[in-house]
Amino acid sequence: MKKNTVTTGMPDLKVFQKKLLTLVLPIAFQQFMLALVSASDALMLGALSQDALSAVSLASQITFVQNLFLAAMTIGLSALAAQFWGKGDTAAVERIFAYVLRITVMVSLLFSIATLCFPEYLMHIFTSDPYLVEQGAVYLRSVSLSYLLTGISQIYLCVLKNSEKAVMSSMISSVSVILNIVLNAILIFGLLGFPKLEIAGAAFATVTAKIVEVIWCFLETAKKDRIKLRWRALIKSDTVLRRDFWRYTAPILGNEIIWGIGFTMYSVIMGHLGSDAVAANSIANIVKNLVACFCLGLGNGGGIIVGNELGAGKLQTAKEYGRKLCRLSILCGAVSGAFLLIISPLILSVTNLSPQANTYLRWMLVMCSYYLIAKSVNSTTIAGIFCAGGDSKFGFFCDTVTMWCIVVPLGMIMAFVLKLPVLVIYFILNLDEIIKLPAVYQHYKKYKWVRDLTQKEEMK
Repeated sequence: MKKNTVTTGMPDLKVFQKKLLTLVLPIAFQQFMLALVSASDALMLGALSQDALSAVSLASQITFVQNLFLAAMTIGLSALAAQFWGKGDTAAVERIFAYVLRITVMVSLLFSIATLCFPEYLMHIFTSDPYLVEQGAVYLRSVSLSYLLTGISQIYLCVLKNSEKAVMSSMISSVSVILNIVLNAILIFGLLGFPKLEIAGAAFATVTAKIVEVIWCFLETAKKDRIKLRWRALIKSDTVLRRDFWRYTAPILGNEIIWGIGFTMYSVIMGHLGSDAVAANSIANIVKNLVACFCLGLGNGGGIIVGNELGAGKLQTAKEYGRKLCRLSILCGAVSGAFLLIISPLILSVTNLSPQANTYLRWMLVMCSYYLIAKSVNSTTIAGIFCAGGDSKFGFFCDTVTMWCIVVPLGMIMAFVLKLPVLVIYFILNLDEIIKLPAVYQHYKKYKWVRDLTQKEEMK
């Protein structure tokens, strides 16, 4: 097959800005709304007790693990869907959509079964505290159905984002989040005549919101001129697309597992340092995730923007967009970090923590502020730009080295052998994104990601 060559010509700045507004902002808002659910859970459960907050925070690590799998599936789906959409091949988008949905449903069903049948065993992975195990098991058993529902809705929302319906995807997700928050308040505290369910109430609120989200996704894709779920494609997949999907997605899945298990190890380490450390770490992570939403949206939306141009054969335009996105990621991370520092006093004043946990949280927020700059750059490049062109192996090797050869072993030695203070351990556990930066920059400049995946041969 004929090899493509990089086209000449510079992209229109106004076109780039329009793409940012129509893709990145809705996706960033969607990320913010999703993080807002965790924040509302923390705020409301924290009002019950610090132990309730800690139990649900540890139980939610199961959700975090599922999200790793979903992230790999959606990134892999986006890599192909964005390029085929840019090429105008909607039939190929529908075929890959059906295949990814089938895989995701099967795996998500396993999460639902495991949390329904074996919640105590899962909680023992994260803590040895009997009370936290008991309360976390209540939450996992009650929220079990949501894992299957989330697996379905996230693939639908991903396809909407990749077919120029990012605003609708954001709207569906946001309404679901608002419903979740409202039901949280009603069911946790027993408002409006409902029983006071406390931890179980947070779980039931999540399940109800996810049911609404899935139904809305079905109705939206049933409309005219939408990407459809073709039952024939769901039963029998396209061999070529299936092979291409796993060629690019397998390294992403490996990367997500390596990174995710490593990040889960951070929670395991913190979970054995006491309830104060767990509670402070939970709040710090929630605040960090809320503030980082635009950074993550930039990576997610930026990957779609670059992928559309690559699929359309506009390789020079894609390259220039990648350069602009990298510069924006630095600015976005710096602004996000500064904003986190500004709101830190407010966070400290509204959290219901012990004096020791409050001290931990104060310094954890400071460390999160500079962490966000590196996180913004890495999410935009590794998960966005690189994967848009099928360059997915780099992230796998990068995270394997930084997390499993450096940060996790060092953190475990400091926590369990040297028994250093909590804040020193937290500092070490937040170095992974910073350590990656030199390697990420060097790899970006090789431009291996400037490829049209709809063609059979790699770009040179």
